[in-house]
Amino acid sequence: MRTVALGSSDLLVPAIALGCMRIKHLEDARIRELISTALDEGVTMFDHADIYGGDHACEERFGTALGWSASEREQVILQSKCGIREGYYDASAEHIVASVDESLRALRTDYLDILLLHRPDALMEPDEVAEAFDTLTASGKVRAFGVSNHSRGQMELLRASVAQPLVANQLQLSLAHAPVIAEGVALNMAHAQSVDRSGGILDYCRMTSTTVQAWSPMRGPGWEGPFLGDRDRFPGLNDVVDRLAAEYQVSPEAIGTAWITRHPARIQVVLGTTSPERLRRSAPGADLVLTRPQWYELFRSAGHIVP
Repeated sequence: MRTVALGSSDLLVPAIALGCMRIKHLEDARIRELISTALDEGVTMFDHADIYGGDHACEERFGTALGWSASEREQVILQSKCGIREGYYDASAEHIVASVDESLRALRTDYLDILLLHRPDALMEPDEVAEAFDTLTASGKVRAFGVSNHSRGQMELLRASVAQPLVANQLQLSLAHAPVIAEGVALNMAHAQSVDRSGGILDYCRMTSTTVQAWSPMRGPGWEGPFLGDRDRFPGLNDVVDRLAAEYQVSPEAIGTAWITRHPARIQVVLGTTSPERLRRSAPGADLVLTRPQWYELFRSAGHIVP
């Protein structure tokens, strides 16, 4: 599988990472099958969060089911996130450090390759975040840092205090939910798509060598379900997806993946599936390079305007 540089770090990561948000209720054998399939496809990066499953539960299932040796652990990249608590967000130094310690215990590892702040905390003190990041760096518990769902301004505020590079920003992005891309295409038009809601976050990440990680890459707008196969909501989009899938002899999931990875920002796709088969169907999209006309045809068929 194609790899991309993770921000300004020395980490090379696969173009697809596997999100582990839904593994809490899987049996050990099913978790091992899922991870084995990922590794077979070149997906060597696994995305976690302290909140997934509640109180590090998904991390616990991952660590227990796999029981990796130190040498096996070295062959993969583990990313986790912290900051979402029951009813509020918490980017205090105390919580960040404590959450990492619990993640390490649950995952049965000595370090995280990447730690992301999961959601912007309105009460965040940047100097506290800097203190936590310095502590985690000095102890060797975290090797790289980033954010998730953060705006340009929030990232700039953090960068004014934090010594470590912010190497990633995880954002919701799919073919059917692409405001961070679509708003720029419709700039200066009297159309709802032209409203700048992100502050130019995609371009900002490109300018600052911050890797964008696309979460929910197969989901429709907002919290709607998958767009693939949903001909009630997305008939035209599915027609184009199916035609291109047949042309390239891949699955529709691969086309959904390829549309994201075709972007010159070198966006990393975070798949949240628990299905080994869906993972296998998506993986070829990382190496499929759509033509410019094909990329825009998919974009238009999803309902985005090209003025």
